[in-house]
Amino acid sequence: MDITLDTASHQYRGEMTAKLKNNSPDALDRAFFHLFFNAFQPESMMDVRSRTISDPDSRVGSRIVELPEEEWGWIKVESLLVNGKPVDFIHDGTILEVKLNAPIRAGKRATFEMTWSAQVPRQIRRSGWMNKEGIEYSMTQWYPKVCEYDHDGWHTEPYIGREYHGIWGDFDVTIHAPAGYTIGGTGTLQQDITSARTTGDWNFVAENVIDFAWAADPDYLHSTQNLGDVTLNFYHQANAEYDENWAALPEYAAKAMAFLNELIGPYPYPQYSVIQGGDGGMEYPMATLITGERSLRSLVGVTVHEMAHSWFQAVLATNESLYEFMDEGMTSYATSLCMRHLFAEAITSGYAHRSSYSSYISQALSGNEEPLITHADHYQTNRAYGVAAYSKGEVLLAQLAAVMGPDTRDQGLRDYFAKWAFKHPGPLELKQCMEAASGLDLDWYFQYFINTTHTIDYAVQSVYESDDSATIELERVGAMPMPQNIAITFENGEVQRFHAPLVMMRGHKALGENETLLPDWPWTNPTYSFTVPTTSRIVSVELDADRQMADVNRDNNSVQFDAQWQRIYQRH
Repeated sequence: MDITLDTASHQYRGEMTAKLKNNSPDALDRAFFHLFFNAFQPESMMDVRSRTISDPDSRVGSRIVELPEEEWGWIKVESLLVNGKPVDFIHDGTILEVKLNAPIRAGKRATFEMTWSAQVPRQIRRSGWMNKEGIEYSMTQWYPKVCEYDHDGWHTEPYIGREYHGIWGDFDVTIHAPAGYTIGGTGTLQQDITSARTTGDWNFVAENVIDFAWAADPDYLHSTQNLGDVTLNFYHQANAEYDENWAALPEYAAKAMAFLNELIGPYPYPQYSVIQGGDGGMEYPMATLITGERSLRSLVGVTVHEMAHSWFQAVLATNESLYEFMDEGMTSYATSLCMRHLFAEAITSGYAHRSSYSSYISQALSGNEEPLITHADHYQTNRAYGVAAYSKGEVLLAQLAAVMGPDTRDQGLRDYFAKWAFKHPGPLELKQCMEAASGLDLDWYFQYFINTTHTIDYAVQSVYESDDSATIELERVGAMPMPQNIAITFENGEVQRFHAPLVMMRGHKALGENETLLPDWPWTNPTYSFTVPTTSRIVSVELDADRQMADVNRDNNSVQFDAQWQRIYQRH
């Protein structure tokens, strides 16, 4: 691509040559491109959706419909050749539909040569000029982007402000901007940054990425930090109140990347850029745009979260419109662990994923939860989408510790990344990797937690003690079955742990020290009892003492006996 930016009109012209290989077994007689900037016009689908949903994103609200025409966003394709010949094309909102003269057959390539003009919208959501912190250009989702074609066909979702999907490609992008601007983004700069500032010509090359983003401002300060062969770049405006936080950020970012490399797998690109811009935090290959006027912990937190997307959104590149939880939720999972690692001194109690468990449980009990399988664009409320994508998605992965053990879960995650990098995996591939790591059948877990809104609720129903034994009865109150981890504390201080797998798991997790395996619990049975020998009176019986499950009612998870100890307990 070759781009010429006119900062006076906030418009640019672009030329692009795209070589598209059809890796599918199908002959393609059409092609589609995303035209994201067209969403930033009155009466666009994004505008109408924002004004009619019951809980609009405050960053959008009615701002699009109120834009004067000179602040609209638009992309207009002016010419398009395919294999050297003109083709017919139609602008349809945020999608360009191309009718090919001849099909692109399986395994064959086609060359698209396109010219277009565009107007950069006033910054509202992710893209635009002059964000709230004064950054001039946040250039994300800014060019005609080829839509994905896979086993589900073409993915031509109109843009309403949620998730993206893309195919991998090699990018060679030259941007012509006024002298004095600094540009950072996806890819590796091919010339010295000082000479680029002087000439205004910036050439970036990126291999095997699903998108290309950049930002430009004449007042950017630039710094770097190295982690092995990876260069971390940082771009922000000078600000006396926040400069100290930005000065500390590179060391935190390097430690975060090292942690994520261990947790998931090695970061595969030569550079990563943290750029002040956008409207909060948004991830792109090799780069993120974040607002920068933040406390240190907030600045580090948003950087870590967007960086963690590099593994799930950029490299695994699941279709996040269909499976938003596999990007946002798994990224949130990694973020929680990484932040605990970076700020260990500030964590005094609780488990790493506590806030996501709490958020999900609250939504589940509200009656407004929607299943994870819901398309990202089609949740009925923004809250339902946010809780599902971020919180329940994080719980999905964290909660596997209760089923297969935390170490095995962690190995399954690393195996998943190693096997499915650059292959667009979905829930099935994640499930299969977790099954391979654990030796368990996990169909039931993914089916219940992704496709339904059934909840987990288990209770200690009764405890009957004799002189040398105790019988404990448990009850499944909620509809979703789960294996149970039970802790029994005795008067002499001894704690015994027990694990009751589900029949349909076809196995059990690795047992911990002083943990006894119980018979399988058939999911059809609402109650389950077991008897244990005793040499001391029972002080308490507790389910899920490590709080690995999203049990929606923890009040019935345990029973404790006080000084007025009784031999029989039965919940009413």
